[in-house]
Amino acid sequence: MSMRIFALISLLTVGLVGCAAMVSEVTKPELPAQWRNAPSAEAATVDRAWWRNFGSDELSALIERTEAQSFDLAAAEARIRQAEATARMIGADLWPTVTGGLAAERSGALHGQAGAGNSFDAGLSASYEVDLWGRLRANRDAALADLQASTFDRDAVRLSVTAAVASNWLQAVAGQERIAIGERNLATAERLLALVEARARAGAATPLEVARQQGLVAAQRRALASIRQQADDARTALAVLLGQASAPETRGVQLAVLNLPGIGSGLPSELLTRRPDIARAEAHLQAADASVQAARAALFPSLSLGADLDSSGNSLRRIFENPVYSLAAALTAPIFNAGRLAAGRDLAEARWAELLANYRLGIVTAFGEVESALNAAARLDEQLAAQAEELAQAQRAMALAESRYRAGAETPIVLLDTQRTLYAAQDVAVQLKLARLQAVVGLYKTLGGGWRKGAG
Repeated sequence: MSMRIFALISLLTVGLVGCAAMVSEVTKPELPAQWRNAPSAEAATVDRAWWRNFGSDELSALIERTEAQSFDLAAAEARIRQAEATARMIGADLWPTVTGGLAAERSGALHGQAGAGNSFDAGLSASYEVDLWGRLRANRDAALADLQASTFDRDAVRLSVTAAVASNWLQAVAGQERIAIGERNLATAERLLALVEARARAGAATPLEVARQQGLVAAQRRALASIRQQADDARTALAVLLGQASAPETRGVQLAVLNLPGIGSGLPSELLTRRPDIARAEAHLQAADASVQAARAALFPSLSLGADLDSSGNSLRRIFENPVYSLAAALTAPIFNAGRLAAGRDLAEARWAELLANYRLGIVTAFGEVESALNAAARLDEQLAAQAEELAQAQRAMALAESRYRAGAETPIVLLDTQRTLYAAQDVAVQLKLARLQAVVGLYKTLGGGWRKGAG
């Protein structure tokens, strides 16, 4: 009879373990074989220190400081330590628990010494849950997957922070250039205002011409103040990323002297191993899958083993003379819990389904981000080529209009229009250079910044 019961229990164990350890299949979204806007010639691959490719020691120093001082990265590192501690705590459930105790007691009558005596007790207690259905192992696997996700999260935070530093630094550098352009154009507008006012005093210009030139000067002052605000905001954002209160200053760097790196985009399928955020989502999905296994296993009986060793005596030297042991085994099974365990299983499965959707969305989003970055780089190159001609013609028109106005051969309206056109062309030239460089930063980020899954 005992052999039959043992065989039945073994058969149930194998079957239920199979149910509890069922791993759900994960299908990934299909990606195209090539990027739509891939570079015609394969350029250098993205490396971990991608920011050095811009050729700026100042930018490299800022990013190195950020990696050492960033509060975002410090918080991510702390989350890794939390996950490590959690994994150790949960993994300890797979091992027996042993506790020891030592007690001493003296008893006697309040009046006199009759019946007075000492007693000492010592004991060891061990308990162990047999992981019949893999629930404890599944909990450990979920914790280890969460630990891996925390590591990937740290890498994703580092990539985001370094890209933000590069982007804001470029914004600050461009702000300085735009401020210089604005100041030069304001000086030109003020000089032309003085000329118009002199002509008005001589009766060669009307009050309308003076008013329009004064309006242009005021507009350029307003635009200059706005550009200064944007540059200050970029430096403030850099300070926050650096984890400090004071904003760093840029030391006269020009966008024109920065390198425009060529980037090898690789294949869309490589994104799965190049993006830490995708790896993080996959690790969270693995943790959720293990949690589903644990929730299913919780529906089945549990087997606990225990052992106790106790000894007592009336002196410390005799405490271990008569030890007594006891062994115990207990099989407990849920009978009625108002559906709590089943609800826990359903919750774990729904959580897994949510993370699966997020994982697939992350892959598609990453693909779209790379496509957008490649498209931005290609289209900005076209805009820069056209804008160079636009700026050259605006400078030529301004020189002609000013000389003709001085000679009285041109109307003030033409002079005003050429001023506005030149200022706009100069400002757009800097903004397009900034956008092109930021597109490179964005492409580095969307391609994973040289990160590789499984790399040290």
